[in-house]
Amino acid sequence: MSLSRIICGDGPLGWRDVSAVARRGARFLLSDSAWARIDNARAIVGRVVASGERAYGINTGLGALCNVALRDEQLGALSRNTLLSHACGVGPALREDQTRAIICAAVVNFSQGKSGIQRGVVQGLLDLLNHQITPQVPSQGSVGYLTHMAHIGLALLGIGEVDYRGGTCAAADALAAEGLKPVQLGAKDGLCLVNGTPCMTGLSCLALDDIVRLADWADVIGAMSFEALRGQADAFDPEILALKPHPGMQLVGRHLRLMINGSKNIIASRGLRTQDALSIRSIPQIHGACRDQIAHAQRHIDIELNSATDNPLILGTPDNFRVISQANPHGESVAMAADLLAVAAAELGGVAERRIDRLVNPLVSGLPPFLVGEPGVNSGMMIAQYVAAALTGENRQLAQPAVVNNFVTSGLQEDHLSMGTGAALKLHRSLENLIKILAIEYLLAAQALEFIGPDNCGDGTRRAWALLRRDIPAYTVDRWLAPDINGAARLLQRDHPPAGLLDG
Repeated sequence: MSLSRIICGDGPLGWRDVSAVARRGARFLLSDSAWARIDNARAIVGRVVASGERAYGINTGLGALCNVALRDEQLGALSRNTLLSHACGVGPALREDQTRAIICAAVVNFSQGKSGIQRGVVQGLLDLLNHQITPQVPSQGSVGYLTHMAHIGLALLGIGEVDYRGGTCAAADALAAEGLKPVQLGAKDGLCLVNGTPCMTGLSCLALDDIVRLADWADVIGAMSFEALRGQADAFDPEILALKPHPGMQLVGRHLRLMINGSKNIIASRGLRTQDALSIRSIPQIHGACRDQIAHAQRHIDIELNSATDNPLILGTPDNFRVISQANPHGESVAMAADLLAVAAAELGGVAERRIDRLVNPLVSGLPPFLVGEPGVNSGMMIAQYVAAALTGENRQLAQPAVVNNFVTSGLQEDHLSMGTGAALKLHRSLENLIKILAIEYLLAAQALEFIGPDNCGDGTRRAWALLRRDIPAYTVDRWLAPDINGAARLLQRDHPPAGLLDG
């Protein structure tokens, strides 16, 4: 895979591909075979329209109106009206990368050639991505799908506002500036645009991009706290950890051993305690369990990304076809995966907050109170722990599952909903909190290492300390602390841990 150019249609894509398009500006293209599949399904839609055979969403109304028959010019009007009526989202707009991820996942869905959408609509979505035209999409209002993609679809018609060239303008103006024309919708195009699971799937792909990176940082920063608190390294003994062979636990154990390798502090602290507190000695068990759940969620999100999730689905050829109403747009798998990732994010942040508390507490740390000289006249990093506690509390609330919070919609027709988009959006909020919790632990652990001597640290912990110190100096007397937290958070948000810290 090239980060500059991703071609969809000749094999499965993964969440990293979506993130490359959404966040790193990779161009997104369809293969010839994908276009052939799209054209084949569209030809079947043409046959259905010509025959007058009733098929949901092609020549009928939608949802509870599925028994209302339509024909001729009503079919294109239905598609346009579907977008207009469904584009009723509320709340602040999604970030640009979030909207781009949704569009990318929608194109992957259409590339399966089971939707019946016309080629020009798919090309319009690709043009939005590749010309950096991003529809303004309200974040709230989806019980699974519909509203977000409806707002995206309106931009194809030149309706609404978009982010373009660093500002906001009318969709019609942005299209014209790029030499693009509004799309003309036909039968089923509107329904194709609004249904399926691209919204929750695209958002979940970005969440994986974040949580995989943050899980690595959690290992790095946890190792720094472990060393600063003079942990007992026997807890990470490979022979002991191998007796409980969860894959994530084994990986975290290797990471921690690499980070503290060569530490004079750890050697000097051997036997200081019979055993450490659980937040210190169970880093492999806790971080590892989170990693295993991340891997589980990743499998299901990637499967969904490469699935056909429209209703109805169109199978066969124009001479021998089936149009099947079914429930592939139901996003239960992604909703559960997003809820599971929110639990993992809450646990990574929760145990980090416990380590933060130990770092600032002189009753257990063996370090100066609140990690500053002249305590009393200086409050030090006391309140940073309060902030971490507040964010941890919020993440515990966000870890409550969305998928079980069901409603009935569309006149009893849609009577079990996945709530998958809500699950993915609350996961994004949880990950934003996790970044800040880990940033606070990074600051405090680095500050703690100042008191025990960075030169005596492990190979990895010393490098991680030095990386932070390139931007943020040691905390010698009280100063405005919020910029330090934001600076550390930007580092965790921008990059993975440097090569060599976790891979030897």
